Amino acid sequence: MARLRDRLPTGGRLSDEDWAGRHRLLTVLLAVCMVLLTVFGVLRDAEAGDLLITDGMVLTSLVVATLPRNRRVRSLAVALGYVAASGGFVAICQGLTEAHFAFFILIPALALYRDWAPFGGFLVGTTLHHAGFGVVQADHTFGHDAARQHPMVWALLHGAAVLAAASFQLLAWRFNEIEELRAEEHLSESQAQLSVAFDETPVPMAMFAPNGRLLRTNVAYRDWLRLPAGLPEGFSMADLPLSPINPGEQPITRMLTETREPITVTRQYRRTDDDSLMWVQTHATGLYDRDGSLRLTFVHCLDVTAVRDHEAELRYQVRHDSLTGLLSRKAFEHDLTELLAASPEPVSVIYLDVDRFKSINDGAGHTTGDDVLRALANRLAEVVPTGSLLARLGGDEFIAALAGPSGTGLRVGNGILAALAGPLAVGGYELPVSCSIGVTTAVGAIPADDVVLAADTAMYAAKRAGGNRLQVFTDELRVPVQEKIAAEARVRRALAGDPRLTLPLWFQPVVSTVNGQIAGAEALVRMRTPDGEILSPYHFVGAAEETGLIVPLGEHVLRSAVEHLLHWQDRLGYVSVNVSPRQLAEPDFVPMVAGVLNRVPWLDPSRIVLEITETALLSSAVDVGERLASLKQLGVRIALDDFGTGYSSLTWLKSLPADIVKLDRSFVAGLAEDPRKASIIQAVLWLARSLTMSTIAEGVEELADWEALRAAGCPAVQGYLFSKPLPAAEFDVMLRESFERATFEGVHLRETMGTSMAG
Repeated sequence: MARLRDRLPTGGRLSDEDWAGRHRLLTVLLAVCMVLLTVFGVLRDAEAGDLLITDGMVLTSLVVATLPRNRRVRSLAVALGYVAASGGFVAICQGLTEAHFAFFILIPALALYRDWAPFGGFLVGTTLHHAGFGVVQADHTFGHDAARQHPMVWALLHGAAVLAAASFQLLAWRFNEIEELRAEEHLSESQAQLSVAFDETPVPMAMFAPNGRLLRTNVAYRDWLRLPAGLPEGFSMADLPLSPINPGEQPITRMLTETREPITVTRQYRRTDDDSLMWVQTHATGLYDRDGSLRLTFVHCLDVTAVRDHEAELRYQVRHDSLTGLLSRKAFEHDLTELLAASPEPVSVIYLDVDRFKSINDGAGHTTGDDVLRALANRLAEVVPTGSLLARLGGDEFIAALAGPSGTGLRVGNGILAALAGPLAVGGYELPVSCSIGVTTAVGAIPADDVVLAADTAMYAAKRAGGNRLQVFTDELRVPVQEKIAAEARVRRALAGDPRLTLPLWFQPVVSTVNGQIAGAEALVRMRTPDGEILSPYHFVGAAEETGLIVPLGEHVLRSAVEHLLHWQDRLGYVSVNVSPRQLAEPDFVPMVAGVLNRVPWLDPSRIVLEITETALLSSAVDVGERLASLKQLGVRIALDDFGTGYSSLTWLKSLPADIVKLDRSFVAGLAEDPRKASIIQAVLWLARSLTMSTIAEGVEELADWEALRAAGCPAVQGYLFSKPLPAAEFDVMLRESFERATFEGVHLRETMGTSMAG
């Protein structure tokens, strides 16, 4: 019996919602059957008593089925009502065999309850109807004579048939229960896994009803918001210890109602428990019913406060100068563009550069220089009106921009000059600092670069005028800037082409005072324009120096000079090239020279002379002595150019590893008529010889000066008296003539000496 019981369906497993739906369906169908049965009986002229009895029983069942009693009583009433309706239908049909099909049809209908009470009640009622009513009124129950003669036999046959039909419903019912149990087990396992994943994950997670009521939270969520393990009934989003900074933002549940896609929002909140600010990134997913209505919102939250703070710090660092805290160049240019486009008033730009800041760095150190820049930034922030743009562009350059009536920039610029009249307090000292200021005014959406360039141009005009002053930009100041831009473009175009053609070398001879022959040559670069015009260095070297193009230009000059020297291998002693301050400061300069020499290992490197001006020595930011010592190790010679033009020339002559001293033309011109110059020349020549250096006098244009230099013992000279700089082809002719003359004189001298010895 126990094994049989285990194989039978248990019943009673429907939820209240499902049972109510099925009961409502069967009750309505029973009422419909009563109406149809009554109409059918009237049409068949059935006995009024039979109809009244049948309708009375069905109506009673309907009343009991609608009373608020337990499920089993109500479902049993429906089952008995169907028995009465089926029995009445058979009676009206005078026991017609096909009328009994109603019982078989109602078996699966009553199985919808999945409960033994209505199902079994229907089977028992059906059997009692056939047995009892079949005996009492056999002619109303069975439609043939055999059944009327033996009603109990046919009642049992009908009962067996009904039970056989019911058995298959029981099997289907049992199989469904087995499937449901298996599904419940899988669901329980899935729910257990979900519970573990939900409750134990370190990410704060929660579930909310559409009205904001909190349905479920995990441990991480409660710990994050410091919530108790047991939340009170009806606890909702509004009760969370989080207050949105922007209350007008759309709630997440409403956002999920408008879209079925998962959403991610990052918002700032204030914690009501400790008043701290926090950024929360919320990932929300909605669960919808078949109608598309939101039933559940699942969220998991990430506290991204540290990330947002770090991002804010990075944005601040990008937009601000690390030394002074002012705006950076990029941020200023961006904000200036917006200011120019949005301001209805003129926009004044004030460009400021510290005068002689290099002297502060060199004299007091870079730390003091940084302190000066910070103190200057603070002073500027006090003078420039609040709301203005104030930035450090780099180095010792500052810039401000502000909107206001015409004259605002001039007024603020003069205020800056007045504020800097007093010294800056730096490291316990009072340091005087002056600035050169350029001011320009723009109206409308003018490119920010053009406005900054105009202010920069005015500032350089103020600096050229002596500094510590303010210059307002005018169109006349634009001309030298345009010339500089054009010069830079010419250099870039020349370097981009074939430098041998676009940047040819010209050569000026260096003549020996002993025999009057060409001892060497100075290589001087020229530029050939696309229309064939030859430009002197005056038109492009300055721009190359400022833009850094002097580095590739200088490398081209050195390589080309070496190539020409190889061409004049037996006729020219050496060739010299000029080295600019920018070249000397480049860390790759010495390796570049070494690379040029390595390409011609058969060339004596001492035949290459690098000329360094005193300006280069003074302005270089590197250790000049160490840089020149590295060059000397390569075997090249060093010449100190324009000697005597600076206040520290004798110091350089003593401390630097120079091989040649080139006397500036200011000492040479008029030497024959000026005894004081002759004394200076004699002193320099003596000092150079004592330091094992050679000397070259530059700018020799008069024969008398040439004779005076020869008499003083200067070994070599250079100047227009002998030749101006010449293209390589013309210099080649001059060099050939000098070589042939020297050869002829040498042969003549040997012949003369041979005749004398023979005599």
